[in-house]
Amino acid sequence: MSGAAGGAAATLARVSPRARTGLVVAALAALAAVVAAGAAVLSAEELPPPPEAARTLEPREGLPPLELDLSLRRDEEAAALARALEAYDAGRAGEAARIFGRHDSLEAKLGSAFAGWPDSLDRIEQLGALYPRSALVQLHVGLARFWAGRGGAVEAWREARNAEPDTPYAVRAGDLLEPDFAPGLPILVTDARLPAELAELPADAQLQALRERAAGGPLEARLLYGVALQNLGRPLSARRVYTAAAAAFPDEPEALVADAVGRYTKQRPAAAFSRLGPLSRRFPEAATVRFHLGLLLLWQKDVEEARRQLRLAREAEPGSFVAGRATLYLNELARAGTG
Repeated sequence: MSGAAGGAAATLARVSPRARTGLVVAALAALAAVVAAGAAVLSAEELPPPPEAARTLEPREGLPPLELDLSLRRDEEAAALARALEAYDAGRAGEAARIFGRHDSLEAKLGSAFAGWPDSLDRIEQLGALYPRSALVQLHVGLARFWAGRGGAVEAWREARNAEPDTPYAVRAGDLLEPDFAPGLPILVTDARLPAELAELPADAQLQALRERAAGGPLEARLLYGVALQNLGRPLSARRVYTAAAAAFPDEPEALVADAVGRYTKQRPAAAFSRLGPLSRRFPEAATVRFHLGLLLLWQKDVEEARRQLRLAREAEPGSFVAGRATLYLNELARAGTG
């Protein structure tokens, strides 16, 4: 099997399909990547085989993963789909099928097909042919092929990643295509605080309020909006926010770091590192630069150099928020047995 397909099983196992919730801003959003990176270093047997290995797959037992992003929806159908997903995850495919069958959206059609597994593989392929540029559909076509032991999963995941790159489905496809990396994408860690009046808002209202505050607003507001977009699986939108922030605040290290982090992709990580490296020389006492260098290194499991950068971040600004996060990550790595 290819490196991507070979590592898909481990990737699917370590990332919950329900990991993304309605929470918009999460201060510890990147902590799971630290644990994932440390665990992967310790468990060499979980690493995928080399890309030149054979592409033959074996069918897998049970239902394939079903992932529908409902994080910004509060309509009646979204509530029904959430119930169907809960039933599906619990193995109650019949109950899930009945709920999905009451709705006509693409998400519901896909859910109905998955709930009919394994007899519905042809129906899933049909949806793939009908919606060739839907990241939602192509991600699941790849999952269905992988679960059935058919070839073509990697091709479907590539289509999902490339067709609609600014979606959580594309980000998820990237996880499956690049299993040597930590799951998801690195999220900016900032000490900017969500205003108290926004904290209890539903996710959709919170995002709208953050968007309004960020438009021509202070750096803190822009960073919070960018982090929100990253948490929602919208990396290109977040990148645009961070790039605009860097242009508006060209002498603020946090704005420039955000711009660098927003450019990180698993296909071209150098786009981020090429900016962070010079920033470490321009702002030698800015903990955020060293911290995010360490964070990005963890994403590609370069744990030794990541630890060094995190220690430098802790030393650069002792007692700061970022120094505290560096200590937290170092402690997590130590508990994982890598430091």
